[in-house]
Amino acid sequence: MAAKKKPAKRPAKRPVKRPAKGAAKARPKRQQPEALRLRSSMPSYTVNDISRSVAFYRDILGFFVKERWEEGGRLLGVEIVAGSVTLGLSQDDFSKGRDRVKGLGHRLWCTTAQDVDVLADTIRKRGGRLDEGPVNAPWGGRMLTITDPDGFKVSIAHGE
Repeated sequence: MAAKKKPAKRPAKRPVKRPAKGAAKARPKRQQPEALRLRSSMPSYTVNDISRSVAFYRDILGFFVKERWEEGGRLLGVEIVAGSVTLGLSQDDFSKGRDRVKGLGHRLWCTTAQDVDVLADTIRKRGGRLDEGPVNAPWGGRMLTITDPDGFKVSIAHGE
């Protein structure tokens, strides 16, 4: 018959030091100058035709309109959402000219856990025309790119 093992001794518990009731918790000092710490971001695009842009993002890409801003029955802007991404669209008042170029040099990069090939098919079925893709991204995974009515690029890549 095998000898019974004695349970191992546990080290004695050390008392936890807690601040007295009502005492403020001491925070570690932050590096100075303090770094910028943002909690969210919402890019906003000024567009030529707000109704056309809303239709593109809602009906082609699949965003949902969260908020609308109107004045005198005229749509001035919207906040649209897809998953955890929020985007603002606002109607250009054309104070800087009607021929002002928009979208050049700007791209909205998005990631999704969804199948990008399925998304591409859905976008095409809804009337969207992809600029690129789906293609294999250099870092792995698949991605697509589409341009909105004002020339803003939207790239969607598979990524966790």
